[in-house]
Amino acid sequence: MAEKTRERIVATALRLFKERGFEATTMRAIASEAGVSVGNAYYYFSSKEQLIQAYYDRAQGEHEAACRELLAIETSFGTRLSGVLRAWVRVSEPYHEFAAKFFKHAAEPSNPLSPFSADSAPARESAIAIYREVVEGSADRIDSELRAELPELLWLLSMGVVLFWVHDTSPGCERTYRLVDRTVPLVDRLVALSNLPGVRGVARDFIDVVRELRA
Repeated sequence: MAEKTRERIVATALRLFKERGFEATTMRAIASEAGVSVGNAYYYFSSKEQLIQAYYDRAQGEHEAACRELLAIETSFGTRLSGVLRAWVRVSEPYHEFAAKFFKHAAEPSNPLSPFSADSAPARESAIAIYREVVEGSADRIDSELRAELPELLWLLSMGVVLFWVHDTSPGCERTYRLVDRTVPLVDRLVALSNLPGVRGVARDFIDVVRELRA
């Protein structure tokens, strides 16, 4: 019963955010539309920001489920990466209109709804874990140091896909799918080249830059 109430509040909040916008939607309105008291709504979610974090968790769970079969049978790095990125676009389609309106909040570096914020850490770590599976389940040879850093780098790549997707007005987000199809082979080739003696040093220099920026 409690889980159904929680899910009803989340679903109602997402609908109202899409219809009225994030700022214009109040917790009182969400509670009223969901058929619960304001106090009950605050019992499950202390703020509208927590409702967005619940959306992040829901979307992440749907993405993980959509990737299971692919990651269980494919061993090619490029195929695994492409499948995971395309699965994200596919499961996110119902939220496209909402995401386009909401993105200005998530894009603010200081906003707790930013995918880079401390509040978003659980969803971010779950997303990075999927890309860790992409790497660890690949039969391709990958430079050992790059392998350790690659999951987070692939997640950053996915953030670029998200940004493109938010602004994609093509039917069925076909331009985003095309972006994935054109980008993944390039990443695949770069990862494969990381094992070559002449390129390995460049890869290590790149990794050092990433670590320095993260520190």
